[in-house]
Parts: sequence; C-alpha cells; structure tokens
Amino acid sequence: MVSQPSGTEVGRTGPSSVPADPRVDFRSGVGLGSVVVPRRTPVDPAVLDPSQPVLPEYEGACTANVARPLVEDPAGAPEWMPEAVRAADQVVFLVLDGLGWLQMQDRRSSLRGLSRMDARPITTVAPTTTATALTSISTGLPPGEHGVVGYRMMIDGDVLNVLRWSNSKGDARETIPPEVLQPAPAFEGHRPPSVTRAEFRDSGFTRVHLAGCRHVPYRMPSTLVAEILRQVAAGEPFVHAYYDGIDKVAHEYGLGAPYDAELVFVDRMVEFLIESLPPGVALVITSDHGQVEVAERVVPLAPEVESLLAGQSGEARFRWLHAVPGGAAELLRVAADCHGELAWVVSRDQVVEEGWFGPKMLPLPAGRLGDVALVAREPVAFEDPADTGPFHLIGRHGSLTAEEVLVPLLVAVG
Repeated sequence: MVSQPSGTEVGRTGPSSVPADPRVDFRSGVGLGSVVVPRRTPVDPAVLDPSQPVLPEYEGACTANVARPLVEDPAGAPEWMPEAVRAADQVVFLVLDGLGWLQMQDRRSSLRGLSRMDARPITTVAPTTTATALTSISTGLPPGEHGVVGYRMMIDGDVLNVLRWSNSKGDARETIPPEVLQPAPAFEGHRPPSVTRAEFRDSGFTRVHLAGCRHVPYRMPSTLVAEILRQVAAGEPFVHAYYDGIDKVAHEYGLGAPYDAELVFVDRMVEFLIESLPPGVALVITSDHGQVEVAERVVPLAPEVESLLAGQSGEARFRWLHAVPGGAAELLRVAADCHGELAWVVSRDQVVEEGWFGPKMLPLPAGRLGDVALVAREPVAFEDPADTGPFHLIGRHGSLTAEEVLVPLLVAVG
C-alpha cells in the first residue's frame, strides 16, 4: 500500500524538469479545455530528480524542434542548437534509434566519431517510444498534436500496433489509412530524400511519419553511408537518414557487451561519414529515446487492477489502462495502491493538464489515451499478454526516466 498525502489526487506526482524559466511563456491548449504549460530552460541532467518524471522540453530543446530549422534555415537555428550548424551549406540529419544521452556518456571513453562532435543533451517526447518520437521528429509536432500517442493505440475499441500497422483483424492500412490518422507533412513538406531500410518503404508507419519523402533504400550499414554521400554529392540541401541497430541490440541483449560493441561500430561509421563529408556539410545526429535494462523484471498487473479493466494499450513502461464504464476513479486508486512503489500512477487528466504530450492536446489524440497510466519509475515492465513480439525484450523504453528521455544532439561539419 502506498500512502497518499492529504488533499492530493491518488497517484498524482509533480513532474521533474529543470528549474522554470523566469521568462514564463504560456500557450493555451485546445480540445480538452485550456492547458497551460510553462516554457522551460534547456535540460541539465545534474538537476533532475530521479523520483519525478522528466517532462519533455516541448518549447525548446526537444527532438520535435530539431528538424524544422535544419530544413528551412540553418542560419536561424535556435540558441540551444550547436553553433556550427548555422553556417552549413547542406545538412545530413541522422537519427540513431535507441541512443540515450546517459548511455552514450557512460561509454564516451570508447568513442571516437561521436566524441569529436559538438554534443549536448536534449529531451525526446512522451512516451519515449519509436512510433511517437519519430513522428514528432519528422513532423515537428508534439504527440498531442500529431496523434501518434504510443506504439499501441486504442482506435475504435481495437488496439492498433503502429509499427506493424495491424490490429486484431490483421493489416490495417486499408481500414485505418495512415495518412488520415496522421496528416501532418514530414519535414515541412519539403520532400527530402530519406535514407531508410528498404523493407520500410511501404509500411503503414513509414506512411504516417515520412509521407511525401523520397525513399532512398539501403540494406546494410555500409550502403547507408554510401547513399547518404550520394545524396550530398547530388546537391540535396537536406538529407534525412535513419539507423535502427542500436535499438535492436538493446532490446535483444540489454546494455552489456553486445550493446557496447554496437555503439562502437556505429561510432566508427559516424567517424567515417564525418571524414567523407565535403566542407560545409553539417552532420546532425539525434535519437528517439534512451534505454533501461529490464531483463526478467516483468510485472503482471495485480488481480484487483485487472478486475477493473476493459483493456490495455501503450507500451510496457508506459502502460495505458482502460477502465470499465464508470470505473476510472476506482482504477486510479487501486492501481496506485498496487503498483505505486514501481511506477508513477497518473490519470489521463493529469497527463493532459501537465502537458506530458505537449502544450496542446487535440480531441482525436486525447481519445486514444486510456484512463490511467502506469509509467514505470523502476527498471520494470508491466505485462500485457496481448503485447508480444518475436523474442523477450531485455532493454526497454517508453517511460519518463532520465535514462529514456535524455537523448543527444550532436553536430559536426565536414
């Protein structure tokens, strides 16, 4: 049993972030009433409180705000971006899936290419999951606006797996057209080349977050680099590229020796890319999320919680619980009692009011949320028998710990 302070909503906890900027700037929310969220200063890992969730810096140093200045006007990049990017003639924007700032810092002595870049931590979005974060990176929108609010979302009473673009009936590309669910254009509608794996070309998720981009396929890491350099040589002003190896290794092996080896491999690939870029071409690297090693610490929901459920969505470290009709308040209380020692147990209203998914929460995205969120504070995952994959996941992400929220922003100029 977790005791609750008198006069506090059950499960409610204040967010952790850097100290509020004295130049407070407010934006009004829409859809669920006025959501007032203060602007925050650039993130500083040293001042974060591990007992509190780390909220994204949607008004500043956040992955959702990186691409727009790179595409439209690098010279006008915000002050929190490295100075070197402002003089770039061309930009290569490489997204390394699964590379957290803290994991990179722990291995900095083994790195050559990444360590020679101008580096600083920024925040990703919530939840810290690929489907949501990559959509924010490409559209420049917080999740509360683009609507991809998790990797498993409740759509019309059925759970859509966004990465597979499938639900209980199978392939959902016809019944849930990706471009209808998320219509915002990628990269301000500039249609840049996007160097991504060949097998991703026609997937529903590619259509959601890279619609309009010119797909440049690669099959091996060596051809990823070769295709990037080919696009630069062709004079493309902005080249997007995506590599998923770090995330795959972390999921399957955790953060031990295989992860170290993969990071060194990627580091040498980056080093070669920097050395191969012509003068005046900036390489900008960020990531969608960090990682936490969970291993076998998978927690089944308490029977008292399950008895109040109509369903689940979300991810194992940001699990949305959908209450039976009229049961949301009871579900919040019981979930806090049963799982509050391991997680931040919060209501949908709190998530919206505190701007976890951005300063604005539009009605359609809000309708895809559950009633109560289990947001893992400890290195655990919450079990959902319907959330399965080809192998047991050792490394995971989705929650709002510093390990998952803080990602690098790296810049080097050829």
